[in-house]
Amino acid sequence: MNLEFTEEQVLLQDTLNRFLQNDYAFEQRQKLSRQGIGYSEQNWQILAEMGLLGILFEEEYGGFNFGATGLMIVMEAIGKGLIVEPYLATVVLAGQLIQKAGSTDQKQTLLPELIEGKLKLAFAYVERQSRYDLSSVALKAEKYATSFSLTGKKSVVFNAETADKIIVTARTSGGDGDKSGISLFLLDKDSPGITMQHYHTVDGLRASELSFDQVEVGLDALVGELDNAFPVIESVIDSASAAICAEGVGVISQLRERTVEYLKIRKQFSQPLGHFQVLQHRAVDMFMAEEQMRSLAYLASIRIEGSARNEQVKAVSAAKVYLGDARSVVGEQAVQLHGGIGVTDELDVAHYYKRLTMLNNLFGDRDFHLQRFSQA
Repeated sequence: MNLEFTEEQVLLQDTLNRFLQNDYAFEQRQKLSRQGIGYSEQNWQILAEMGLLGILFEEEYGGFNFGATGLMIVMEAIGKGLIVEPYLATVVLAGQLIQKAGSTDQKQTLLPELIEGKLKLAFAYVERQSRYDLSSVALKAEKYATSFSLTGKKSVVFNAETADKIIVTARTSGGDGDKSGISLFLLDKDSPGITMQHYHTVDGLRASELSFDQVEVGLDALVGELDNAFPVIESVIDSASAAICAEGVGVISQLRERTVEYLKIRKQFSQPLGHFQVLQHRAVDMFMAEEQMRSLAYLASIRIEGSARNEQVKAVSAAKVYLGDARSVVGEQAVQLHGGIGVTDELDVAHYYKRLTMLNNLFGDRDFHLQRFSQA
């Protein structure tokens, strides 16, 4: 298997690394995450101008169709820079739902605006009782002659606060836990009957709790087939899982690099910590974990396109399982080797560790994916 990047992919990687080095310092990131909307509209437009919002989408809508490998490169860079802009919510989740399930009119209307940075989306699929079960959908959509009426609640909706539109999973038939009977609806954020409660997440991003009280939408708000949205939801979540494993590679690489650098300059008993053999061994363990994580993340990104469904499941879940392992091997080691300052908000290591913890739990934690892998 050839894992070498193409010339275009290398150019994309270099462009992203320059952006992070020149325009996305940790101090700037912290300032953005704590103020206003939690990110920079100017940075969002820069991402659009760089073509990053169109990585996944077909050329006829203004995209570049770089696929999962291009997304992997972008997400690894997002991990390195701890980027707070709503790329995962808008492009990886909601954008892919439109591409995979949307009608021609929906694609022609929404995707060009998304790619140009003029449209932000959010995906509301988690409910309090659902945990990692994508089929546990209790929010109901009652069908009438010319409309649907949505009633229920959604939890942990990333970037709903600044989204222009929200894609919502709803139960249109069957009972909670049935894979059939789930549908997708595209709503304006300010639709009558929607109330939101916004909050900061532990890793410095934003999420919201949403309540729907007889929110009425037209029949054209349906995205994809009525009662048959589960397969596309499952496909998009797996794609997003592979993407955040690539993001995890970026986070892990920064944790290791910063820790090794600290071991070189921090002195104890009149010599750098890096001179102690036991700490050298721990640094090597971190390096090996990073390389193993990179290999599994790359494999998941390759398998997510064109492979049989069972192969996709195994590759994605294997990467997610190891992401949980790497959180302990790399994340906890980085914090411990920095000593007391490793858990302070002033040090970037603490924030990388928080993001790695969030990535472990997002779309299914280590235990969930270990069971899923064994079943596959």
